[in-house]
Amino acid sequence: MTVEPAAGSPARPRIKAKPRKLTARVTRSPTLVRATAFMARGFIRLIERLGRKRAERVAFALTRWLAPLAPETRMARRNIALAFPEKSAAEREAILKGCWENFARLMVEFVFLEEISAFDVEHRDRNYFTIAGGEWFDALRDDGKPAIIFGAHLANWEMVAVAGKLFGMKLVLPFRAPVHAEIARDIYEKRTRLMGQLVRNARGATFEIAAAMQGGAHLGMMIDQRLARGLEVPFFGRPARTNPIMASFARQFDCPVHAARAIRMPDGRLHLEMTGPIEMPRDADGLIDVDAATAVMTKVVEGWVREHPEQWFWLHDRWK
Repeated sequence: MTVEPAAGSPARPRIKAKPRKLTARVTRSPTLVRATAFMARGFIRLIERLGRKRAERVAFALTRWLAPLAPETRMARRNIALAFPEKSAAEREAILKGCWENFARLMVEFVFLEEISAFDVEHRDRNYFTIAGGEWFDALRDDGKPAIIFGAHLANWEMVAVAGKLFGMKLVLPFRAPVHAEIARDIYEKRTRLMGQLVRNARGATFEIAAAMQGGAHLGMMIDQRLARGLEVPFFGRPARTNPIMASFARQFDCPVHAARAIRMPDGRLHLEMTGPIEMPRDADGLIDVDAATAVMTKVVEGWVREHPEQWFWLHDRWK
């Protein structure tokens, strides 16, 4: 775009508009939105035709080829070195390799989420996942009261919410929608059907979450990614900005706080764990201390990552 001077006025410099980024052009153009959605859905159908096992092998092969070229690999390598300075270079590279392999498997599992979430009560050895702490799932489902369930981006973290919905828990889950409108709708529909009530991270989200909790819903959220304006709490001995929303709602409702995670087993299947209520620090008035509670939750996550470092999502700038 250029700006021309009016007739008889002094000449002004020509102003060139900056070209829009590719992502902006794709997400704002109706034609490109429909075209990319068509391609994405076609790709998903191709994966479904391959079947989960064959699709995993293809995903692993693509990951081995693409991972060295991705800038996230350099970020992850740096993150692992910061977290585990005592480990050898070979050990850290093994963690990085495991991280990418888990990510590849996770992408395939999302396509087959209905298949892997089927649960046979009579033949539990045939299920894709096992559960420890199922009594807490039952207790939260039946008490009609709100609760906090925090988690982390470990193994297939979405299966924790899927299991909660499968066993009848009323869940409210904040989420960050993709910028692509058509793809966002597809993902929203699938997650709502399999996980529960989703609340988009936007203005007014806290009011929607509070209303759901007042109706007895359980707030589930990952707390292990950086929030630019979050609280600084220790994570692997370094300050990490962390979202305090879970502790804030725990203080507001004075409700129990549980932790839940997924663990990738050697055969690729999943083991899900739900803890009992975790004691939260309180202030002089007897209310949950938001800063201290956020630090306690983050410490739990750190313990999980130390236990299975190759299963955590290192491809995120946690300590920026």
